[in-house]
Amino acid sequence: MEYVFTLKYRLAAEDCDLDAIVERLGEAGCDDATAGVGQPGRIALFFTREGTSAFGALVSALQDIKRVVPSARLVEAGPDFVGLTDVAEVAGVSRQNMRKLMLNHAIDFPSPVHEGSASVWHLSDILDWLSARGGYEIKADVFDVARSAKQINLAREARELEPRLGRQLECLVA
Repeated sequence: MEYVFTLKYRLAAEDCDLDAIVERLGEAGCDDATAGVGQPGRIALFFTREGTSAFGALVSALQDIKRVVPSARLVEAGPDFVGLTDVAEVAGVSRQNMRKLMLNHAIDFPSPVHEGSASVWHLSDILDWLSARGGYEIKADVFDVARSAKQINLAREARELEPRLGRQLECLVA
């Protein structure tokens, strides 16, 4: 099956030649990604990758990038963090309809990852909720990629927090 996803990376200062990175990716056979840049020191790779599972496709892409650009640090796998407009597009409804659903079902609507003037959710949480309600045609591959991207992002966050948590706990029990 073909899976579509994005991997965003922070680049090391010594490895910020985007043309060279794209060239190395192509030479390594990682030619199923389109590179995009928006901020200095960052690169986003938009993949359309074959795989037996969404998670497998994401992991193989992560491994390819690590092999080609070992200094790159994953910032985000997507689609995962989304606003209501993004969810509405995936669900095939208007943003107004999505907002109405959120407001009318405030008690059981998924909690945002970040709440503010622009709230952000895990896409898979809202897709799970919509699926349980019925009446929404969510493509299975999009669902699978969203779940897998969430797992990868949570694992990345946990790995980054772990050393700090260890030091904090050590201070509390010492």
